[in-house]
Amino acid sequence: MTAGADAGGDGPSAGASPGGGRRDDTVASVVRQWRAVRPGLDTGPMEIIGRINRCAALLQQAEDAPLRRAGLSRPEFDLLGALRRTGHELTPGDLARETFSSGAAVTKRLKQLTERGLVERRGDTRDRRVVHLRLTDAGRDLVDGVLPVQLAYETSVLSGLDGPEQDELADLLGELLSRLEGRAGMLRP
Repeated sequence: MTAGADAGGDGPSAGASPGGGRRDDTVASVVRQWRAVRPGLDTGPMEIIGRINRCAALLQQAEDAPLRRAGLSRPEFDLLGALRRTGHELTPGDLARETFSSGAAVTKRLKQLTERGLVERRGDTRDRRVVHLRLTDAGRDLVDGVLPVQLAYETSVLSGLDGPEQDELADLLGELLSRLEGRAGMLRP
């Protein structure tokens, strides 16, 4: 039997854990409610996607605390982080691709980050329409100060999973992400 399937063929039993115990999370409760009103409905996808979405929302709330203390939003930090991790200047278009953001959103955030002295703009010598962006020393110092705090939080969140479990989860999520990224245009109904 594969993960996500039970003997009845309708997906995993509501609230069942791999060890045979009962899950008691928000999604398990939602699945039990759906099965009560729509017993023939396959809620297997909901048990995975719902948990991914719920985990993401909870992680985002807590993970954003160090960013808020630094006066940054998540999207602003993503832009600064992209400039820091690539190690070279990027154009606004590069940043939009790196952060999965729209060009307009990147432009707005870059204006704010530039005004705060975290990002510098440099015009292209060959094409005046092109702008190159890089972190200022203050921007680099801010990213370098916030990132360890964020990683410490993430380490504590994952501490309930041992190394092999973390590796397995990372592999499974990586596989799902690769498939979704490869089908991004096809996912819209």
